[in-house]
Amino acid sequence: MEKTALGKTDLRIAPINLGGNVFGWTLNEQQSFGILDGFAGAGFNFIDTADTYSHWAEGNKGGESETIIGNWMQARGNRDRIVVATKVGSATSNLPKNVSKEHILKTAEESLKRLKTDYIDLYYTHFDDEVTPLEETLGAYQQLIEQGKVRYIAASNVSPARLTGSLELAEKEGLPIYKALQPHYNLVEREGYERDYAPVAEKYGLAVLPYWSLASGFLTGKYRSESDLGKSPRGQGVKQYLNDRGLAVLGALDQVASGHGSSPATVALAWLLHQPLIAAPIVSATSDTQLQTLIEAPGLKLTAEDLELLNQASA
Repeated sequence: MEKTALGKTDLRIAPINLGGNVFGWTLNEQQSFGILDGFAGAGFNFIDTADTYSHWAEGNKGGESETIIGNWMQARGNRDRIVVATKVGSATSNLPKNVSKEHILKTAEESLKRLKTDYIDLYYTHFDDEVTPLEETLGAYQQLIEQGKVRYIAASNVSPARLTGSLELAEKEGLPIYKALQPHYNLVEREGYERDYAPVAEKYGLAVLPYWSLASGFLTGKYRSESDLGKSPRGQGVKQYLNDRGLAVLGALDQVASGHGSSPATVALAWLLHQPLIAAPIVSATSDTQLQTLIEAPGLKLTAEDLELLNQASA
């Protein structure tokens, strides 16, 4: 699998980012190892997780995903071949959003321990608390980078104003600057990213790594009526897409997939990869079949007619 630079960094990645949110939630450690082995075996190397995954699962406290990934890298002896992204700042049932210096430094140490590594390749502001001074957050990252514990930083759920402010401040004061952006972006969620974030990403050369690339599974085509929502634990999250526009997008995906002998999920990921600035869509897999759909996406070359059909349906 061909690997390219992740934006303005020296990290070399294959163009799909495996989402680790399911590790320790819908997959146990053994099952997670199977998905990770299949992903790496196909030539991919970029894994996404967070300090709080998978705290929402019954009996979990958070950090289970990082622990599984750390155990896998240790068991396979492949840390130097894997690009690991994790995050800080997300709220849990017990704690609010927090990107203070004290919290970042504490959480980074906890993540490093769970991941069984000395460094994090890409460290995200997962959710901005919107009260911590930008200088404080970036200063915490600067300390971690100087200590060799973090290589690069990125932003996810940060408002356009705070994101722009952070980028301007970093350039002005010589502080660490975000190198990547993880927005909510897919065929049924376009407006927020394209209107508010794409111009910022373009101006600052940010690599874009969309989350919920398959709209919580809606773009796989398995949810076509309310009776389908019970098919998985994430089913209720796609109810909002069961409308005329959402069904039109599924129709376009079906048509394009049929023309290529592919699947709607693979086409939806390929559409993202055809968009400007997109470096690697983030997508999770809980079975070998799902894993195969994302492995095939970089090799699917959509025609101008395919893209027009998908763009019109999702406009």
